[in-house]
Amino acid sequence: MDLTDSVAVVTGASSGLGIHFSDALIDRGATVYGLARSADKLADVQDTLGDAFCPLTCDLRDETEVENTFAAIRDESDRLDVLINNAGLGQFGPVDDLPLEDWDVQMDTNLRGVFLCTREVVPTMRSQNDETGFGGHIVNVASIAGLLGNPNLTAYNASKFGVRGFSDSLMKEVRDDGIRVTCLYPGSTDTNFFEVADVEMTDNPLAPEDVAATAMHVLESPANHFISEVVLRPLRPRG
Repeated sequence: MDLTDSVAVVTGASSGLGIHFSDALIDRGATVYGLARSADKLADVQDTLGDAFCPLTCDLRDETEVENTFAAIRDESDRLDVLINNAGLGQFGPVDDLPLEDWDVQMDTNLRGVFLCTREVVPTMRSQNDETGFGGHIVNVASIAGLLGNPNLTAYNASKFGVRGFSDSLMKEVRDDGIRVTCLYPGSTDTNFFEVADVEMTDNPLAPEDVAATAMHVLESPANHFISEVVLRPLRPRG
């Protein structure tokens, strides 16, 4: 896909990988609607990235908010070429000590949010395919934790395994509609994720700009070609 003049939505756009995805898309000529819960943080990102970044506050766990947010995007733009489902969080701990609210917030953010946003864009992308022969591209950001189970990560693992299954099923469902679906599985990445999760980060994590560059490579693949899964790991995680 040529990203020049494309329209993209990036969730979790106020920090971490979301900022780097947005920056890389804008650098290639896209308009980016950045979704997150914090209006102040989104405003800071817009100050950095410029007017091609359009901030929209949205709690991805809330069906009505998601519906209203995408309705606003459709009112402003006649296209929607890219959705990057990036928003996610981790709260770790032994299964018998994990509060129900910690389980629920990970399922609702990491998995329910992906479903709600995807459900909003698929009809638009199908219509675009009818008009042009190409619908669009959905990129779901899972994690290595969507491939490998780990102790004290039961909720996070379950949510990211869910993103993996959702992505594989969705890919098979919409590929004939000209919609590409890719699931990314990054290993440890140098963002605020580990600080929020209150766990130690590996000594030598992936650089977020490199993860974003991989996503751009996937998005810019030729017309009759798509990459359905990408696993990314630091070469020397311990330095």
